[in-house]
Amino acid sequence: MSDTMTAVRPDTETTPRARTEEQDAAPRPARQRDAFFDNAKYLAIVLVAVGHAWEPLRQGSRTVTALYTLVYAFHMPAFIIISGYFSRTFDGSPARLKRLVTGVVVPYVVFETAYTLFTRWSSQDPDRPVSLLDPLYLTWFLAALFVWRLTTPLWRLVRWPLPLALVIAMAATTAPSIGHDLDLQRTLQFLPYFVFGLLLGPEHFRLARRRKARLLAVPVAVCALGLAYWAVPRMDYAWFFHADSARELGVPLWYGPLMTLAVFGCSLVLVGCFLAWVPGRRTWFTVLGAGTLSGYLLHGFVAQAAKHWGWYEPAWVRGPAGVIAATLVAAVVVTALCTPPVRRAVRRVTEPRMAWAFNDTATGRAGARRAAP
Repeated sequence: MSDTMTAVRPDTETTPRARTEEQDAAPRPARQRDAFFDNAKYLAIVLVAVGHAWEPLRQGSRTVTALYTLVYAFHMPAFIIISGYFSRTFDGSPARLKRLVTGVVVPYVVFETAYTLFTRWSSQDPDRPVSLLDPLYLTWFLAALFVWRLTTPLWRLVRWPLPLALVIAMAATTAPSIGHDLDLQRTLQFLPYFVFGLLLGPEHFRLARRRKARLLAVPVAVCALGLAYWAVPRMDYAWFFHADSARELGVPLWYGPLMTLAVFGCSLVLVGCFLAWVPGRRTWFTVLGAGTLSGYLLHGFVAQAAKHWGWYEPAWVRGPAGVIAATLVAAVVVTALCTPPVRRAVRRVTEPRMAWAFNDTATGRAGARRAAP
């Protein structure tokens, strides 16, 4: 039956379909953001930037390497778990797919190209090709998020999603033939954290924010730092990158599955400690949580430029004062890149509308079907 057959006069009772169409046409109130998650995302992105600032300072410093190892054990897992939590509603509908393209695919294409061109200049490698199959530097996360989010309906369907994701991650460490197209090795090894986030509800985050959890997080974090310091000459921190197979890390294949489980457990504990101390109220940096994508994607240019311009060459930079200075500069830079003005300035490539590229009629029909009684 055509839509014209359901038209009604203004003085008659409105039909369910008409009410649905009126509701879809009416402006919807903006969804209120949760201060806790915005705070968590901002603090996590600061740790990402600080970790990159520490990277050139690891050599010859056991303390910096221990701090670097500790941060890498939980900052990306925390980010990925939160990403999984907010991907729970992804159902493959036209509206969700459109958001996936505009919010993930387009930024990936733009920044993969930009980082390649920047690397040609900063590393004196003019022949480096632009390849969308070989994520460069920070862009691997966008490629991985695209894959993870597309598979979300499957993880909501299977009976034991987390054990299955862990088996896949464990198997990936034994298969160097997977290669690095779309950074698939890292995508598969980080998969359990995304699936874990999918399985969480608000009540789980409330548990992490209880006073007992905050008090317990302090000795756990101190012990973790001591363990990281002890492990520096005994363990390869590259396990926390989740980027290589066991063979590529120079160990027997059976190490891979065991390290996957050990690292996963360790990371979950540290993520819990991190979340326990994230403020739940609005703070001065809460507004910056909405701009973490711009901060994440842009701060890499500063980190690479610092190496190119020799900021790490002076001898004092290798000392305690230099480490503190690098930490503060990284935190300030990424904070500035998360601010609303910067977010608005790059919105055309990080959050493009692209109405010209999509059939909004189909998207609207899908939304009407979901809203229909």
